[in-house]
Amino acid sequence: MNLKEIKQFGNVELLARQMVEGFITGLHKSPYHGFSVEFAEHRLYNSGESTRYIDWKVFARTDKLFVKRFEEETNLRCHLVLDNSSSMYYPQKDLAKIRFSTLAAAAIAYMLQKQRDAVGLTTFAEGIEQQTQVKSTPAHLNSIFRIMNNLLEQESAKKRTNTADTLHLLAEQIHKRSLVVIFSDMMDNFSEQDALFSALQHLKHNKHEILLFHVTDKATEQLFDFEDRPYHFIDLETGTEVKVNPANIRGYYQEQVTKQFSALKLKCGQYKIDFIEADVAQSFDQILLPYFIKRSRMH
Repeated sequence: MNLKEIKQFGNVELLARQMVEGFITGLHKSPYHGFSVEFAEHRLYNSGESTRYIDWKVFARTDKLFVKRFEEETNLRCHLVLDNSSSMYYPQKDLAKIRFSTLAAAAIAYMLQKQRDAVGLTTFAEGIEQQTQVKSTPAHLNSIFRIMNNLLEQESAKKRTNTADTLHLLAEQIHKRSLVVIFSDMMDNFSEQDALFSALQHLKHNKHEILLFHVTDKATEQLFDFEDRPYHFIDLETGTEVKVNPANIRGYYQEQVTKQFSALKLKCGQYKIDFIEADVAQSFDQILLPYFIKRSRMH
């Protein structure tokens, strides 16, 4: 499922459930079919460990060795961190980046609660705007979905991004080892990238596992794919306007953007942070599969 397939945006919970169920069904038709639908109660068997808890019924159906996972083994703590700055409301005609990020985060939250894991949500722009506790109850999940629905119903105000300070604060707040899943276009001031790298390193230094989904409208924000005619470009966070013909600056723009995004990707590799390029024009499966693989490796 991608944004073009969602003709009319509906309830976040309903769409999250549809996405997850479609994804699980798709696993059976893909090279990843070894991940059983029963992943909530099982993990892959590791060679050399005791065979006492192998689920032979699952083996008979999948030809894969799974070990029964007990309650204390299933408990994962996950913090979903969602950038709510003005640049995330681009393109304004369909709010593609914030909608994409919210639905993907909702799907992960739904999967977590289904697996009896604990999830919390933090939204931020210039600072933390909303922050929930980390719980695994259905009522808590519903409260997260309400926040997400509200995000998609509000009008975007001019709000800058302060990712670095937000991540530093989260690194200080999160005391138990957790999976931290970040959705952001990382459109902070490029001159302050060192501060952003320091914040990511701080979070990783505290032993958290991190998934960073770099959310962009690749066609326009990276390739600068606009018609060769004069445009008024407006900075959604500052309101600054500039009139330019894309053909005159496309090469320089692509060079600068590629340089900055490559540096971010390189730093994430150095810090052992999973960096996923999330193009809003692509399928949501690119979000769910990296999350699912990361979660399976944490057990």
